[in-house]
Amino acid sequence: MSSIPYYIKRTVSDLGSLIYPRKCYACGLNLCDCEEYICLNCQCSLPRTNFYREKDNPVSKIFWGRVKLFRACSFLYFHKGGSLQTLIHKLKYEGKSEIGVELGRMFGGELYKNSDYATVDMIVPVPLHYKKEKLRGYNQSTMISNGISEIISANVAESCIIRPDKGETQTNKARYERWENVRSAFVLNEPDIVRGKHILLVDDVVTTGSTIEACANAILSEKGSMVSVATIAMA
Repeated sequence: MSSIPYYIKRTVSDLGSLIYPRKCYACGLNLCDCEEYICLNCQCSLPRTNFYREKDNPVSKIFWGRVKLFRACSFLYFHKGGSLQTLIHKLKYEGKSEIGVELGRMFGGELYKNSDYATVDMIVPVPLHYKKEKLRGYNQSTMISNGISEIISANVAESCIIRPDKGETQTNKARYERWENVRSAFVLNEPDIVRGKHILLVDDVVTTGSTIEACANAILSEKGSMVSVATIAMA
């Protein structure tokens, strides 16, 4: 049986768009054919940090004296009420996992420009507790990692680190309290795959860095491993 001609597929798609127009997840305006989830105007207006260009940037300084990282950066600044907050909220609480992949692709395009990130062997998303992931349906950090992976051609090891205990919420905790809450919450589940490798640890937003620090220490407990950090946003 011959496949459906392209012009028929396009006509059906166009008719569908008239009835159910695709909207930008950030601003809510109609998307053009060349746009997938975030319109080009919103993509261009997202507040980029350009931290990937600087070794001693504000994100890397968060971890000075706490954990030895090779590189660390965030893609965007997080501002309350901004379009990024809208995107992160939809990603985490409205089931829009595709936003994570799209932001990951955009971030991957920036990381690809820096030779230090070209040596990444594997991408590891910061894990959620399995009960929370089951409720959400996915780990947002994994979605971001999948998008980055498409650009820098490094595999994602989703089960490399596990979080067996949910612990207390990090909300409204001071830096030291956050660290006390998470320092033993992460376990290196697959030590063999990180041994002697450059690992890119990925999360959605970095604030105090306590969760990322705990995950990085779990990876660095394996001899010869090296860790870089990449987050979509810096609060």
